[in-house]
Amino acid sequence: MLKKKPKMVLIDVDGTLVDSVPDLAYCVDEMMDRLGMPRRGEASVRQWVGNGVERLVRRALINQLDGEPDEALFEKAMPIFMDLYAENTSQRSCLYPGVAEGIAYLKRAGYRLGCVTNKAEQFTMPLLTDLGLIDNFEIVVSGDTLPKKKPDPMPLLHAAEALGVTPAESMMLGDSMSDVKAARAAGFQIVCMSYGYNHGVDIRDSEPDAVIDSMSQLQGLLEAAA
Repeated sequence: MLKKKPKMVLIDVDGTLVDSVPDLAYCVDEMMDRLGMPRRGEASVRQWVGNGVERLVRRALINQLDGEPDEALFEKAMPIFMDLYAENTSQRSCLYPGVAEGIAYLKRAGYRLGCVTNKAEQFTMPLLTDLGLIDNFEIVVSGDTLPKKKPDPMPLLHAAEALGVTPAESMMLGDSMSDVKAARAAGFQIVCMSYGYNHGVDIRDSEPDAVIDSMSQLQGLLEAAA
């Protein structure tokens, strides 16, 4: 459970706020078609997301989580995927149940809110805008905003400094091992969603401070904190 009530909450995008896999899977399969390779399907893509689109494309090309594709093939594939995803960032993606209620509570209770994601800014901003989330955040730190991204603590510490909040007063809300590692390294508390994208591994194995099934449970969790 949480040791203390935070002043700021930073929230991840993919797998936490938004189920973006339907769009990502569509783009992967279209890319594979254009490369003359087998389609991978949504179930496989769900196991591969969470480390940015470059890593996703590499995984799709070799049809597995770990390893590297032929670099020439990757150089051919990446622009195809980027073009597809630019046109399909929010066509099929949707908010998880409970997100609207959770955000509404956090705003009502006066928490400072930021967004920290490994998704590139060119995809993050349209997605947050199209799904009606963008106005809730005082700061958005994307995967290419800074020299380093999660699991490095830099994006979290950058957001805290920008909002004038100490790490001890901060909480990260995410869904993956990357979120837990970044939060621990930054000195943040970390709460994870039980759903989301963690390569098929139970997020409880990473020992976050708390795990919830819906963002609608944030009120009870935070109000129980000291």
